[in-house]
Amino acid sequence: MTTTRRRALISGVAIGAALLMTACSPPDSSSSSSSGSAAGGTGTGDAKTAASAQDLGGMDALVTAAEAEGQLNVIALPPDWANYGGLISAFESKYAIKINSAQPDGSSQDEINAVKSLKGTDRAPDVLDVGMAVALANTDLFAPYQTEKWADIPDAQKEPTGVWVQDYGGYMSIGYDSAKVPEPTSVKDLLGSAYKGKVALNGDPTQAGAALNGVLMATVGFGGTLDDVSTGVDFFKQLKAAGNFTPVQASSATVKNGTTPVVFDWDYLQLGHVKDVPTWKVVLPGDAVIGGYYAQAINADAPHPAAARLWEEFLYSDEGQNLYLNGGARPVRMQAMTDAATIDAAAAKALPAVTGEPQFPTQEQLTKAKEVLATDWAKAIG
Repeated sequence: MTTTRRRALISGVAIGAALLMTACSPPDSSSSSSSGSAAGGTGTGDAKTAASAQDLGGMDALVTAAEAEGQLNVIALPPDWANYGGLISAFESKYAIKINSAQPDGSSQDEINAVKSLKGTDRAPDVLDVGMAVALANTDLFAPYQTEKWADIPDAQKEPTGVWVQDYGGYMSIGYDSAKVPEPTSVKDLLGSAYKGKVALNGDPTQAGAALNGVLMATVGFGGTLDDVSTGVDFFKQLKAAGNFTPVQASSATVKNGTTPVVFDWDYLQLGHVKDVPTWKVVLPGDAVIGGYYAQAINADAPHPAAARLWEEFLYSDEGQNLYLNGGARPVRMQAMTDAATIDAAAAKALPAVTGEPQFPTQEQLTKAKEVLATDWAKAIG
């Protein structure tokens, strides 16, 4: 699991509850009809303006151009977040391209800040992996691109020109060391005396998406709705008053050393703790199932534009999507790959069970929640 990373995350109203059950719904026949898609276009254009591999003459030409650049700059990709360590290693092994990874524990906003502050330099990020709230607020910084697997991605999970495309998702969960605390079956259980000084968030909810969604999970589990996060703030206020909330921000290290034996976080990050703490368990309370996806984007001013586009092709390939899945994340092409029998069936079967009705925060709900937290969070847990 990661340390402080994270980013606001939404998945759009149109995705619906069933989406994360199978990771995505079957693609629309219209998904590949946009101009500039991977199915159309020929020639050997400029990588910086290529909207598909075909714009450069096909995948072989893209690989040649990317390997000629020789490098790719990524940012805010912890190795144990959605198996990015495995993805980076596999990409470097597959192609003659060195990946430069900056600020592995950075946030989505850190990524945007780097795009702006490093603009015009060879150190600027080539590609971004951001929460949807950040993606939607910064589309002017991104280049449109449609991978060869564009048609497999549901319309609700991609901007029509490919300025942003969702890549993987998961559910908020409660992770706990079963050797130290009893299994919590609901958010409310955490108010009990067995959890004294043990409950943590992954980050500050006014800045980190995982923590923000943890508060949203508490909101729903404490009887509120996603429209009013104040219920979740009140839950953590009561948790603090009971002596159960710890201000220590959860990380791999704090879980390993036992400082944070109970953590609100994404399920695919919780699974990473098991290697360090074999007694670590993950539960998705049926009364508070909150889901969401992250998104990919290419920096419009990428210093290595061909490598950036090849990275996207790799992430959305069967190999890349299965590597996400092996990290416990639900890849956006999961349904299409299941239908085509290219999914890693064992990894899919190992995903945490989901009960109850999943809810997906909208952009408006997340924005409102952030506004409330900006004024009320510090007062609640201070």
